[in-house]
Amino acid sequence: MAKAEIGVLGGSGLYDMDGLTNVERVTLDTPFGAPSDEYAVGTLEGRRVAFLPRHGRGHRFTPTEVPFRANVFGFKLLGVEWLISVSAVGSLKQEYAPRHIVVPDQFFDRTKFRRDTFFGDGLAAHVSFAEPVSPVLSAVLCDCARAAGATVHKGGTYVNMEGPAFSTKAESNWHRACGFDVIGMTNLTEAKLAREAEIAYATMAMVTDYDCWHEDEEHVNVEMLIATLQANADTAKAIIHEAVKRIPREPDPLCATALATAIITDRTKVPQETLDKLRPIIGKYFG
Repeated sequence: MAKAEIGVLGGSGLYDMDGLTNVERVTLDTPFGAPSDEYAVGTLEGRRVAFLPRHGRGHRFTPTEVPFRANVFGFKLLGVEWLISVSAVGSLKQEYAPRHIVVPDQFFDRTKFRRDTFFGDGLAAHVSFAEPVSPVLSAVLCDCARAAGATVHKGGTYVNMEGPAFSTKAESNWHRACGFDVIGMTNLTEAKLAREAEIAYATMAMVTDYDCWHEDEEHVNVEMLIATLQANADTAKAIIHEAVKRIPREPDPLCATALATAIITDRTKVPQETLDKLRPIIGKYFG
């Protein structure tokens, strides 16, 4: 199987990765079903990179339907240790304007229908999630975004709503009152699963709109999103090209040992079927 050290999850508007060479299209089957699409695995700036469009080519999956567990498990099977998420978000602050980039360091969960853990079926684990993103990877993304000429906001909270409908005005104003910075529909679920898979994860949140709270701006709609997405996608690709050159060769220690103190189940009580299913993630802790 093709291998990669860096993964890229493309969000709305980013369905391919320009510049990948020696590309191999990899179709994977996981214990959690099929990923969103085939992985494009190749070389970018001298590093092995795997790219996956989160919603599938043609944007076939709603946020709730995205096979998050299969996507992250697939990256693990490919050997990925660093995972860059590119996502379209709405701004909840005046100063975060469309086409700005936010690299959040916190998440808040307002989803209702997500399967956001690999564990269960006789195996319980509780990863530390106080710091939900890799500070190393976040710093790289911020530096590379500035180098690309983008306006970047480091830190902040991404509130993850369920979707697929956009916010009501009441919801949007409530999110602002809570002090949240941007709103999206996908990233928290990925961040949780990446931590369980011991993959360093960070988000490059590309602002497309002001949600619906801003009295002087048009309320968010699909037509508005499409008009902004292409410019954001081009910026994201330029940033990723630079970021893959700067990402360390060694794993992020915060993320690469996330399960070391997380597994609470007696090792002798774990069902063999569960152990076999999760071996790519937990195998090193079971001998």
